[in-house]
Amino acid sequence: MEIATVVKANGGCRRRLLRLKCSVKDYAWGTIGSDSLVYKVYTANCDDRIDSTTKRPYAELWMGTHESGPSYLEEDADGSSGVTLRSWIHENPESLGDRVLEKWGCDLPFLFKVLSVARPLSIQAHPDKVLAKKMHKAHPNLYKDDNHKPEMALAYTQFEALCGFIPLQELKSVIRAIPEIEELVGSEETNQVFCISEHDEEKVKSAVRTIFTLLMSAGPDTTKQIVFKLKRRLHMESQERHLTEKERLVLKLEKQYPNDIGVISAFFFNYIKLNPGEALYLGANEPHAYLFGECIEVMATSDNVVRAGLTSKPLDIQSLCSMLTYKLGFPEILKGTRIRPYITRYLPPFEEFEVDICDLPSGASTVFPSVPGPSLLLVIHGEGRMSTDASADEVSVGDVLFVPADTEIQLKSSSDLKLYRAGVNNRFLYSL
Repeated sequence: MEIATVVKANGGCRRRLLRLKCSVKDYAWGTIGSDSLVYKVYTANCDDRIDSTTKRPYAELWMGTHESGPSYLEEDADGSSGVTLRSWIHENPESLGDRVLEKWGCDLPFLFKVLSVARPLSIQAHPDKVLAKKMHKAHPNLYKDDNHKPEMALAYTQFEALCGFIPLQELKSVIRAIPEIEELVGSEETNQVFCISEHDEEKVKSAVRTIFTLLMSAGPDTTKQIVFKLKRRLHMESQERHLTEKERLVLKLEKQYPNDIGVISAFFFNYIKLNPGEALYLGANEPHAYLFGECIEVMATSDNVVRAGLTSKPLDIQSLCSMLTYKLGFPEILKGTRIRPYITRYLPPFEEFEVDICDLPSGASTVFPSVPGPSLLLVIHGEGRMSTDASADEVSVGDVLFVPADTEIQLKSSSDLKLYRAGVNNRFLYSL
């Protein structure tokens, strides 16, 4: 096994790469068996012969140090194992680099994932640092850590999501077109939306907060009645007109989550369809729900989720409604920037992380320059050879490697190769 250790040679430091075995999650919304990208990567990563006809959902592959899904060092030749990446970093803090160690302590500041989404995740948001500390202290069984969780999803296939509140003009059109919203929250409240200008940001936020909170707080009997009326009306109108894309989505959600308030609340959110290679990023306290597709995801090291619909898991509707920013508008979609031949970078406005994609044709070579922070590498397709000043090794699908700070990587493909790199945001690493 190649180990990410510091070796003194000719007066200098040389670093090797650390191979990892990673954790998998079988959440109910995951894609079943061998149809799942997570299944394909996980089975290659763990070298297990898992029955390809299994009915188990493969939802997420976790790569990193979070205790809810830790990565482990690959077994040594003598079969010894059980060392987590987190514990290894604690023994080798220089592997993080000085700036990362000073800012975040002796831990990776980011968590890397692969997601295979077959049915919608919950309508949810992630708390900021202040709220995360309060929630973790009050309910440590629900909120596992005290960190915030900004995140970025990079589409591997076409990827669908609900994200953020729609613009004001679109919200006005929704309230006119969907009478069930007014019936649920009251005409006095919905009429507020028509009396304000989009330039009065605080009044807009206040009106949307009021309407959304009233809607999400509806009792189960009222919700069941209103969702039924909405479904019946849309089915009837579909005989006379083409339903909008959002209306068709809402009917699909109702089939999967009948009598759920999340069905109606979907009208309030932007419906996003990412093409492969496009990315969506989310800050703290922003509502969202991933709907379908496969993606590579990176986030601050946290597992805090506040849910309010489209789920059978525990809900915390009041916390979610009170924590949201209520910013309106379509989110920014990142398409990446080519930083060198074959490598494209996605740089969100968060210090903890960035992602590079390397698409390397068969027989081609490229270099990941050394950076003063740690990285994780995931091979998603193909084969090649990866070299540092201390080691060289073959890599293939399912390989996950920890790269210490200040390590240059040379990569040569033996077939078409696709590789993802998660690392600390360059803007942080090189800021004055």
